[in-house]
Amino acid sequence: MKTLMVLILGLTLLTASGCGVKKSYVDQSIADSEGRTNAKVATLQSDVKANQDQIAKMQALSAELSKKTDMALNKAAGFENFQPIWDGVINFDFNAFAISSNAELVLMEACEKLEQNPGAILEIGGHTDKTGSANYNVMLGQMRADAARRFLVERCGVSLYRMFDISYGKDKPIAMSDEMNAASKNRRVTLKIWGPM
Repeated sequence: MKTLMVLILGLTLLTASGCGVKKSYVDQSIADSEGRTNAKVATLQSDVKANQDQIAKMQALSAELSKKTDMALNKAAGFENFQPIWDGVINFDFNAFAISSNAELVLMEACEKLEQNPGAILEIGGHTDKTGSANYNVMLGQMRADAARRFLVERCGVSLYRMFDISYGKDKPIAMSDEMNAASKNRRVTLKIWGPM
């Protein structure tokens, strides 16, 4: 009987010490889990703060752009009453943007018209033939428009704010491929002076 009591007491002690080990393991697991959760929460809070800062920057940029848009619209007010008062065309050699002597004559005529109409503005459109990629032709059309604009500034003193340019590349041909000299006709800059009615 004494042996049985010792055995039961031993089993009780063993069970109690096993529970202590399990409790310690469970406590450690919970602590580890809480640590990971706290780290994730800290990361999320940092991300939220960064997003809030980004949103604030975007709102400030939006307000600034809105103000600039309003200014541009105010400056453009009245242009809806403009009409074309003169137009001209200058042509270019293949893959070139140099101003020829014939082009100079047309540009000097544009200078005179702009001088006679101080409130007028000039639209400059750069064009190319169909040879080459679309991207290259847009770039070449822009170089042609820039060359015309630069001539008008340097030779005639036309203010930059009176000129607006765009490159159409090969998208707006005036001559179709089957026409005679189609490519040379399409390598051009169009000039259109707009003045108040």
